Amino acid sequence: MDVLVPFAASRPKTRLAGVLGPDERAEFAEEMLYDVCCAVESTGASPMVLSTDPIESAWPVVVDDRPLTDAVNDRIEPPVAVVMADLALATPAALSRLLDADGDVVLAPGLGGGTNALLVRTPEFYVDYHGASIADHRRIATEVGTTTTVDSFRLAVDIDEADDLAEVLLHGDGRAARWLREAGIELETAGGRATVRRSTPR
Repeated sequence: MDVLVPFAASRPKTRLAGVLGPDERAEFAEEMLYDVCCAVESTGASPMVLSTDPIESAWPVVVDDRPLTDAVNDRIEPPVAVVMADLALATPAALSRLLDADGDVVLAPGLGGGTNALLVRTPEFYVDYHGASIADHRRIATEVGTTTTVDSFRLAVDIDEADDLAEVLLHGDGRAARWLREAGIELETAGGRATVRRSTPR
């Protein structure tokens, strides 16, 4: 099965600017992309990177600088899955739950209302990533066929904010987690909640 992995290559992860500089954010985003593609490949599926700009990759890359909704909709040829490139905690087991689930449309919600991964088996389905996309995708899926929701912590956590980096350090074991540690990003547990701090200057 083909799995599209959308990747924002230009100015990635701007909300991490308080912790990582521009070049660091680009490097970290590429490490997460690598981890996601490896996890997809380990399920037996075939990852294809859908990038906003040309990049070097061990996997096929299609360049499309249009908004995410348009770029994905033009490439939905069922059966096909879409897995976001910032799911640094994704594992082959978690992705297999998505790919093996029954239903015309299988959805993996993200924290905060997004859609972090989905599987499409019907040509009538289309994506709409604006706003709280999981609600829109549930509605569209119900209109065109049967829908299944996969409740997975590892697929629900996408890495956007500085506090999300704590989840990578706590639960990740791939290149993204190693990159953070080598960059001097450490866990900070003061106050009863895990956050991160930088032990070395930029």
